[in-house]
Amino acid sequence: MIVQEYNVKIEAFEGPLDLLLHLINRLEIDIYDIPVSQITEQYLIYIHTMKELQLDVASEYLVMAATLIEIKSKMLLPKHEEMIEDDGEFGDYEEDPREELMKRLIEYRKYKEAADDLKELEEERSQLFTKAPSDLSGLMKEVAPEEIQLDVSLYDMLGALQKLMRRKKFQKPLQTRITRQEIPIERRMEELLSDLKMHRGRKHFYDLFPDSTREYIVVTFLAVLELLKKNHIQLDQENNFSDIYVSYKEGGDEELGYY
Repeated sequence: MIVQEYNVKIEAFEGPLDLLLHLINRLEIDIYDIPVSQITEQYLIYIHTMKELQLDVASEYLVMAATLIEIKSKMLLPKHEEMIEDDGEFGDYEEDPREELMKRLIEYRKYKEAADDLKELEEERSQLFTKAPSDLSGLMKEVAPEEIQLDVSLYDMLGALQKLMRRKKFQKPLQTRITRQEIPIERRMEELLSDLKMHRGRKHFYDLFPDSTREYIVVTFLAVLELLKKNHIQLDQENNFSDIYVSYKEGGDEELGYY
């Protein structure tokens, strides 16, 4: 199987600070006391996963990786005790190497939360309409409560992919027969849409990867990203950081022009 390089860019992929905030929330880390060693390890795993998928890794992500490694190395150095000068005052204070990163994250979180609030206000305002009163008696029907769906980011998908690849690695047989097979992304997109229709339009994310080979997993993941970008499928979760489900959107296969 041969996998050609395929670059996908998602608007929700907002930068290294956004990735760090995602990791802090997922690992339930105190932003004022960041365990640099743990957060650096998780950050590098995400970067490695992006490279495995042959996604474009912007230079700012690599700069942040170098910054984390530098902070980690400084944290490993022995701390100097505070010295008292002759006049009774304390000497130079050794600054926490995490302080600058902490300030950047807190500031970024403020702007991100403000942007989310503005977006919510925009959505609420879009539901307001002005028209003359009308008699709607007899037209009212019992409306089922709308199902609440949580946003699924690319970071959530990468995290699910990491778990999948670890699971496939442990389940990999000791002996296997290698066969050469090429799977174009376009054909895999067709197969995914057809599979979703057969399962009433909804399927668990992990069930989209029946083959454990790395090439098959990469092609399938890129096909999911492309279908998501073209608005042919949607992703949802019951709770934050819970399992991801993939749903088929009506008319998606017709727009592709494959069926």
